[in-house]
Amino acid sequence: MAWNEPGGNNQDPWGGGNKGDKQGPPDLDDAFRKFQDKLNGMFGGGRKGSSGGGGAQSGSSSGMFIGILILAAIAYLWNAVYTVDEKEQAVILRFGEYHSTVGAGLHMYFPPIEQKFQERVTELRTYNLLQQMLTEDENIVEVSMSVQYNIDNIQDYVLNVAKPLVSLEEATQSALRHVVGGSEMYQVLTEGREVMGVEVRERLQAYLNNYGSGLNVAKVNIESAHPPKEVQAAFDDVIRAREDEERAKNKAQVYANKVVPEARGQAQRIIENSNGYRDEVVSRSEGEADRFVKLLTEYKRAPDVTRERLYIETIEEVLSKSNKVLVDVEGGNNMMYLPLDKIMQSSSNSAMPSKQLSTQDLNEITNRVTEELNKRVNSSRASGGRVSR
Repeated sequence: MAWNEPGGNNQDPWGGGNKGDKQGPPDLDDAFRKFQDKLNGMFGGGRKGSSGGGGAQSGSSSGMFIGILILAAIAYLWNAVYTVDEKEQAVILRFGEYHSTVGAGLHMYFPPIEQKFQERVTELRTYNLLQQMLTEDENIVEVSMSVQYNIDNIQDYVLNVAKPLVSLEEATQSALRHVVGGSEMYQVLTEGREVMGVEVRERLQAYLNNYGSGLNVAKVNIESAHPPKEVQAAFDDVIRAREDEERAKNKAQVYANKVVPEARGQAQRIIENSNGYRDEVVSRSEGEADRFVKLLTEYKRAPDVTRERLYIETIEEVLSKSNKVLVDVEGGNNMMYLPLDKIMQSSSNSAMPSKQLSTQDLNEITNRVTEELNKRVNSSRASGGRVSR
């Protein structure tokens, strides 16, 4: 049987007791008073009967105040005690002025007298940038870049700049635009990106140092650089044309490296041959002149002997180059004719191999003829004979 049904025991689960015929929901005010009495009992207060109603109310108020103070103290200590990680540092400001920088460990500060700014100083952070910029030759390029940085001086980071990260972003854009604006498009798109990254880092670090931001730029990566999508095809054609130009230049350089040394060698050889010929002609001329002087001296001493000697030497030189020899002795009716060319031709066209004249045979015949001529010339000197070809 339910507690509020007729005939029940009228036991109210909310502590209302027997209220006679009045039935209804539990009294919330009564429940709240019971809860307040329990709190007062915990903190030293309490109800002392109906006759001391004013004292009970005063004790209840003092107990609640003490409880609030204790809770406030606990909350204050909870917020004042803090832990600094190994990767972190914290800056403490006292009355708005720099007081100290604390490292890793358990620490405590006293707000609102002191303020705490805690940051990770060893962690590398990354800032990505994608911008369209104008190069020195007035072309638009789209550059994608990432900046890796960390907090080098947390005191400067907290105190010198109101928004250090915003300053970093603006300084990065300024440094990148300065470097790209001083470079040609071809350098930005091809081999100049690595050098450009180094220049951007140096200029960005100089800006941050001037600001006193306390930030350190570890590395700047130029991830990509390409023209706008609207003109990508035209830029590809230009790049291919430049590659063809470089290939043609390299081919021409290879050909030049091959031809130029050969031409220089030939020119040097011609110069050396000319010098040799010059030296030869000069030496021969000097020798002939010296020989002529000596011959003139001998001629003045013995004209007849010298004249005869010159004649014999000339005849010997002429006959040594002739294929036909005619010998005519003064007072004689016979003339000796030696057709050496015919002899050689007949020997080469002869049908009998055993009678063919070899080069050795011809030399022997020539020697014999020469000896015979010398004998006849010697015998005819006194009588005025002559020899002709």
